[in-house]
Amino acid sequence: MQELVPGGNLVLPGGALTVRVPGPFDVSALITDDTGTVRGDGDFVFYDQPSAPGARLAGDTLTVDPAALRPGATRVTVAVGPAGPGAPPGGPPAPALQVADAGGRPLARFVPPGARQEAVLLLAEIYRRGRDWKLRALGQGYADGLAGLARDFGVDVTDDDGAVTTRATPAAPPRPAADERFLELVNAVRAAAGSPPVTHDARLADAAREHAGTMARGGRLGVEGVDGVSVHQRVVAAGYPYLTVGEHLVSGPLTVDRFVDHCLRHEAARRTVCDPAFAHAAVGSRDGAGDTYWTALWAAPLTPDGRDRTAGEVIDLTNRERARAGLPPLSHDPRLTAAAQAHSADMAARDFHSHTAPDGGRPWDRAAAAGSALRTVGENIACGQRSAAEVVRGWMNSPGHRANILEAGFTRIGVGFAGGGRAGTYWTQLFGG
Repeated sequence: MQELVPGGNLVLPGGALTVRVPGPFDVSALITDDTGTVRGDGDFVFYDQPSAPGARLAGDTLTVDPAALRPGATRVTVAVGPAGPGAPPGGPPAPALQVADAGGRPLARFVPPGARQEAVLLLAEIYRRGRDWKLRALGQGYADGLAGLARDFGVDVTDDDGAVTTRATPAAPPRPAADERFLELVNAVRAAAGSPPVTHDARLADAAREHAGTMARGGRLGVEGVDGVSVHQRVVAAGYPYLTVGEHLVSGPLTVDRFVDHCLRHEAARRTVCDPAFAHAAVGSRDGAGDTYWTALWAAPLTPDGRDRTAGEVIDLTNRERARAGLPPLSHDPRLTAAAQAHSADMAARDFHSHTAPDGGRPWDRAAAAGSALRTVGENIACGQRSAAEVVRGWMNSPGHRANILEAGFTRIGVGFAGGGRAGTYWTQLFGG
């Protein structure tokens, strides 16, 4: 059985599963699509409406069969509140979420850390990602009670002295989900700047929510979370190989409008919002340590053409620097390129930044292994830069790297690029002569 922390997740086995929260709590569930809103009042499962297609509540146990959910459903959010008046769910005893498969085998357990004063806790969500269904621990407090929670998911309710009852009248139009509002705001700014719109990507959204959760858990902002995983590693782990990536990590704003406004008031962040290189974006937030933590991710997907184009830009910029020094251009070498690409990918995958690989391999070893017979080999590496121009500029500002670029004895070059790892990007220039 896996012990989960806020933002932690696991892939679920096929079939139905049970979600139990023992103790003096009322369990409820909201069935939604990717917009985060319900289609109607029937998507709200609670004590007065204990069943919906694919979900059934019996006492403290919710049974969910993802395959039997209504068409279009991609997410089941599980919430818990106190059973009647009294202490909030964050007080003793703490709610403990227990998840088991159809045969009763324990799969996961989650106890949200810290005492809370909110009336309702969002404990977990069961969601579809590709062909898989996954469970994510949340632990997010909700101050407006069960009725307020239901309304924000698009359920039409009456709230009378704390009692919640669904009405038969059609639900009012739900307010836009945070990611929809985020795209609406940033695409208006991008349009004014002449940049193409970005579209939502569910993989980036997963990574953003997970990273916001780890920052909330640790009570601090950081590219690396308290679990030791960087935001860039989360993007790759979510299944999004990228050519370029950007992030905004912010704490404080209570709404997505305020978060975007905060980003636009800082020049560097505004440049990221308007960067025409990005094709996809997503936002995630989590409450924790008395604050709200936000992660926005921007990315362009990695394609063979895109990687070749980026490598070509590095070679062009390198040859411009050689031309200024009165040196002949370097020609592209496929074998050096293969060795450089393999080293960049290795640095990203094995989380290191060195000319010497963990197995002891050096630049000339990699060149020879790729079939190169060149007698003289040199290498430049870098990590963290977001563009070809930035990485070449950094190399030219470093005496040792500059010396390789302007070495008269070099005649050939290969360039490698990979995204991921703690630094986000890994670059390799391999020279030969």
